[in-house]
Amino acid sequence: MLRYLTAGESHGPALTAIIEGLPSNLPLDLEFINHQLWRRQQGYGRGGRMKIESDRVEILSGVRFDKTMGTPVAMTIQNKDWRNWSEKMAITGQAPSSVVEITKPRPGHADLAGALKYNQEDIRNVLERASARNTATMVAVGSVARLLLRHFGIEVYGHVVELGSVRVEKFEGTIAEIAERAERSEVRVADPEVEKRIIEQIDAAKAAGDTLGGVFEIIVTGAPIGLGSYSHPDRKLDGRLAQALMSIQAIKGVEIGIGFDAARTPGSHVHDEIGYSQGAYQRRTNHAGGLEGGVTNGQPVVVRAAMKPIPTLYKPLESVDMRTKEPYRATIERSDVCAVPAAAVVGEAMVAWTIGQSFLEKFGGDSIEEIERNYKSYLQAIGER
Repeated sequence: MLRYLTAGESHGPALTAIIEGLPSNLPLDLEFINHQLWRRQQGYGRGGRMKIESDRVEILSGVRFDKTMGTPVAMTIQNKDWRNWSEKMAITGQAPSSVVEITKPRPGHADLAGALKYNQEDIRNVLERASARNTATMVAVGSVARLLLRHFGIEVYGHVVELGSVRVEKFEGTIAEIAERAERSEVRVADPEVEKRIIEQIDAAKAAGDTLGGVFEIIVTGAPIGLGSYSHPDRKLDGRLAQALMSIQAIKGVEIGIGFDAARTPGSHVHDEIGYSQGAYQRRTNHAGGLEGGVTNGQPVVVRAAMKPIPTLYKPLESVDMRTKEPYRATIERSDVCAVPAAAVVGEAMVAWTIGQSFLEKFGGDSIEEIERNYKSYLQAIGER
């Protein structure tokens, strides 16, 4: 069973992740992981924190000579901003007089619910862990899963399809070409004309002290038929993908394939007709997004996630001081105007992780060589059907 745990605070010494369940002998490219961490920090509309941090992962265990050993892999990402917070976030001792407790929760954040749930007087004890800074560990573990999938010819792509009120209406070229154009974009969109309009909207939001959300799309190519299962609700791959994406900070909605449009369209125009040609089953359309009954059907897996605007506003909303119960404007923390392009990178990581889990459940073994044999045998078997 492939699983991970993470730990760390936004302004603590470091972020940490432990991965359990990786096979032995999987080549692990450290620079690939670091490149994904770099991608997470890019995007027009990001805040000052991205100028401070330059994330790089350090592997502490489970890897020798660039290959996994079949034991838990421990990783850490240092927080460079810790040097400015070492007193305010000290692990031992008493809080110094310089610490100003946060008592004014921000609407849309975990501040109020978290402070009440965990009985905290200082909301900083909530926001430090709830912070999207912790998505760095998601990207790190997802990148490892991505390397596993790449070993078997499965690729994961991501791009922004909507930001604020601006939507990408046309997608030209192959999936790889769309992703390549998006990679060159400051807002991770494949259409240069739309990119200009989005940047103008981000600039306007910044000037107004506001923030913007949007929608990103993740596409997985090369996934074989048969990942996931219809046998139990918690084994359905579409449900697991939705949970993985909803676990990302600020994600409020997920759709697969044509998603909510399927509810507005007659069934004869929704379901993907099946054909057989050149020794394989074929589909002319992919409205289902590569998943039927919670199982991959051989088509590209297509999933979208909607990100709400970041709740930290430089023109803060009305709130209440939890100590005095008096009305106040919410606390201002350093933040982004828009993080949708970065969220797309996190989305890629979480989708890769979830597909990787299902892949190992289906073809798993103790070594990468054993998995290769299992996978080859399965592809041969279904190719004869």
